[in-house]
Amino acid sequence: MSSMSESELVRVVLFLLPSLLTLLLILILRTKSHRRFNLPPGSSGWPFLGETIGYLRPFSATSLGDFMDQHVTRYGKIYKSNLFGERTIVSADAGLNRFILQNEGKLFECSYPKSIGGILGKWSMLVLVGDMHKNMRIISLNFLSHARLRTHLLKEVHHHTLLVLSSWKHNSTFSAQDEAKKFTFNLMAKHIMSLDPGEPETEQLKKEYVTFMKGVVSAPLNFPGTAYRRALQSRSAILKFIERKMEERIKRSNEVGTEDGEDDDLLGWVLKHSNLSTEQILDLILSLLFAGHETSSVAIALAIYFLQGSPAALQQLQASQQKSTTHSCALFFLFFFSLKSEEHSEIARAKKLAGEAELNWEDYKKMEFTQCVISETLRLGNVVRFLHRKALKDVRYKGYDIPCGWKVLPVISAAHLDGSMFEDPQHFNPWRWLQNNNDGRGSPSATTAAANNSKNSNNYFMPFGGGPRLCAGSEFAKLEMAVFIHHLVLNYRWELADEDQPFAFPYLDFPKGLPITVKRRDMGT
Repeated sequence: MSSMSESELVRVVLFLLPSLLTLLLILILRTKSHRRFNLPPGSSGWPFLGETIGYLRPFSATSLGDFMDQHVTRYGKIYKSNLFGERTIVSADAGLNRFILQNEGKLFECSYPKSIGGILGKWSMLVLVGDMHKNMRIISLNFLSHARLRTHLLKEVHHHTLLVLSSWKHNSTFSAQDEAKKFTFNLMAKHIMSLDPGEPETEQLKKEYVTFMKGVVSAPLNFPGTAYRRALQSRSAILKFIERKMEERIKRSNEVGTEDGEDDDLLGWVLKHSNLSTEQILDLILSLLFAGHETSSVAIALAIYFLQGSPAALQQLQASQQKSTTHSCALFFLFFFSLKSEEHSEIARAKKLAGEAELNWEDYKKMEFTQCVISETLRLGNVVRFLHRKALKDVRYKGYDIPCGWKVLPVISAAHLDGSMFEDPQHFNPWRWLQNNNDGRGSPSATTAAANNSKNSNNYFMPFGGGPRLCAGSEFAKLEMAVFIHHLVLNYRWELADEDQPFAFPYLDFPKGLPITVKRRDMGT
């Protein structure tokens, strides 16, 4: 009996030995795996929540915020954290940010929270990866081609700018942010589906879109009464609207002898030139409406905010038209004088002499200093502050390891607000973007800034992202801003009607809507 028990014990041990050895091997490998990673310093924060609440706490958009400042000071420009429910490497390092974007699809991959895909759609360009994203992006690039910008889209931007600005009454006060949103929404609705501003269907779509946007930037709580639930309902209504437009187009195109003049918009172009499914087209249209409206309207509001500068400097400029002896007022005077008198007034005079009303591409290319203003607005305002990525492989950078599967957040705004790259980074200084400072009016510091920028802007200035996912509408967005600024500075003076400033929530917004009071230039002060 005893010997049988011993033999049975031996058999049991022999039976379990492979499993025990396998388990031991796994533990050894796991231990070695943890030891071989040299992770950046950092903190995981609270259980489950991590540090997400602190990371998303609102702060001035012209800064990195207390959370980032404190973490960078304590841990360095590359640190580990736990954000959005995932182990995360956060990068405020300009070199690493560029490295991440340039290696999209190789070492890193776009990886937004599931809630974003749930509301924008699984075929949205924002969340797509790989070949499908490439195909969608090609469609967008073809429709936003250089030729179309010159021959078609410039006219639309010109028309919709005048439509909004002509409604501004002398000495009136209103939300500049709302006006910017009205401009970009009407432009995108016309550009995408040939919808005319003010029409009942356009206004209904705008109403649904406003509800949709409130949910996009809200907490993803899918319960009755929440902004996210209402946004999902509005998304459904918007998609039904787009699908109805699609069916109308297809029906008309099938009618013999019927020519559809709306083929020139995005919906008509996609129906004619792509093989996308109905669901893919719906998500593409919605995502482009979102991207084209939201980011451009914020950028225009930022330009209005930055251009008004200091009320005292603006008042002195309007009253005396003489240079102040202070450096800040001198810069402000030179800026407005350059933008208004030297650039846009010259364009306006040439148009009047030629008997032309609409801007053309040659006029747009003359707006050189305006492009400096646009670049500085995007650098200081940072419409897009950070991006969501995921490591596809184990990556080593500057001695630190980024493990495969970890979330990676390149903070684009960190480079834009880095004093080692941009002199006096919290100061709005369009001259830093001038490649040559030959007019004799720039200070040595301005010249240095321009020199610094010429070396760094191409590599680390990334307001539209970078790499294979560079924003397809970047040139269109700059065209919108330039034309709007052109007509704005020619026709109006403005000042803040109430104190307001851009905040990052992390989406960028003006808490009070940027209230301004405008005065028409042709009616004096």
